[in-house]
Amino acid sequence: MILSDRRKRITIKDVAQAAGVSTQTVSRVMNKFSYVSGETRQRVEEVVAQLGYHPSTLARSLSQQRSYTLGIVTFDLKYIGPSRTLNGIADKADELGYMLLMKELDNFDTNKIDDVIDSLLARQVDGILWAVPEIGDNHAWVEERMEKIPVPVLFIAMQPRSGISSVATDNFQGGVMAVQHLLDCGRKKIGHISGPLGWWEADERKRGWLETLNAAGLEALDQHCVEGNWSSIRGEQAFIQLLESYPGLDAVFVANDQMALSVLREAFRRGINVPEQLAVVGFDNIPESAYFYPSLTTISQDLPLIGGQAVQNMVEMIQARQGDQPAIAQSIFIQPTLVVRESSKRV
Repeated sequence: MILSDRRKRITIKDVAQAAGVSTQTVSRVMNKFSYVSGETRQRVEEVVAQLGYHPSTLARSLSQQRSYTLGIVTFDLKYIGPSRTLNGIADKADELGYMLLMKELDNFDTNKIDDVIDSLLARQVDGILWAVPEIGDNHAWVEERMEKIPVPVLFIAMQPRSGISSVATDNFQGGVMAVQHLLDCGRKKIGHISGPLGWWEADERKRGWLETLNAAGLEALDQHCVEGNWSSIRGEQAFIQLLESYPGLDAVFVANDQMALSVLREAFRRGINVPEQLAVVGFDNIPESAYFYPSLTTISQDLPLIGGQAVQNMVEMIQARQGDQPAIAQSIFIQPTLVVRESSKRV
């Protein structure tokens, strides 16, 4: 005997009837729309869980004329920053029911930007997250070409521009916090190992170092700063150069933790006691920084949060367009925090 009593597939109408709401309200709850009361949202979510309702992505896409796919453009995932930001993007996209389509640039040839955008648009993405660091004039195309792109575009780690949505760490404020901490610890000769200058993030961290020292009435000369390239190898070279160009150096603000690691190692090799003779502050708060020796004082930037915030803002822009509402562009700075550990202390 063949049994044909397969379980009936639960539909959005079943959920709406059980919850005592309209199918449109159920759809709004499932799509994370903000304009649903907390009580109604909770009731619908409880019914969804009880009935085991699983919305059809295909049906949802066809009915709403959306692909529920976001395009991501990124660059050089060997760096910690882009990879951690991508983790946050992926987690929030999954939470909000979006798939990701990623394109990784191998260089900053602006002639290829149209090809990348056209490739994503051809796959019907609902929006594009541009997670490529701003380096030199590699974002000069933005103001000229943005109006030609038919879907919302949001930029990560870019200098704010009027009328364009972006999310970034407040790198300038992070530099201020690092140097002010060293000043509060009694340090007077504070050098800086920067990231590669021309990167907006590196320039902002250096500006924080410079302006904080100037505000304290202390010198910040060209020879007090040496340029790095984010890598530990270059961090070591830059530190050696800084020791030669800045006699009496008693503190150093390093633009990322990877370079700060090599500063701690070279200081140990030379018999320079950290923090007694030299205080060191990094930037990023990578998980390993708590296990450096000595443990590293650093500026913590929440890159997964930035990635998640970018997705949240993007989805709100998409929903606004879907509802024929204006999508207001906004630039959001996520504030960093100071994490004090053993590599700095008051003298």
